[in-house]
Amino acid sequence: MNKGPLALRTISETADALGVQQHVLRFWETKFPFIRPTKRAGGRRFYRPQDIDMLQGVKTLLYDRGYTIRGVQKLFKDEGQKAILKANDASGLVATESGLVAGDDDIDTAVAEAGSLDAGLDLAVVHRLSQETREKFLDIARQLEEAQETLGRQIGRVGSRGGNRGKFD
Repeated sequence: MNKGPLALRTISETADALGVQQHVLRFWETKFPFIRPTKRAGGRRFYRPQDIDMLQGVKTLLYDRGYTIRGVQKLFKDEGQKAILKANDASGLVATESGLVAGDDDIDTAVAEAGSLDAGLDLAVVHRLSQETREKFLDIARQLEEAQETLGRQIGRVGSRGGNRGKFD
């Protein structure tokens, strides 16, 4: 049974749609006052489409952009709800049947952003990449490992011949 685009979603439907665990959504509720699902009898949570949009923005900022929880809180305080929702528009992700994946045209941007993050690339991001993109990253990683090995051998040769000579002798 398919629900309409304006239908309320349960926590399990919302978690599945976003690719996170239910406890993550409950945790985010405690950290972000702007996440307020409707609660029905027994405390069951139901998410409106606008709640899901906000959650997707939070997820994009935390998982894909390297924001901390405090960073997202500050962004909301300084710029409001629109800043959180804007993260969805500029995420560089494309919706597919298997979830969100990086568009192939955005690979260079994604790599540049990931390389500039202190935290590095989150494994959750890697799992959302297309098979072709993952293979490209793996090929780059293999090339880097080979270059490191070659460089290590070259440094070893210089070190064994160089004795105590200075760096610029």
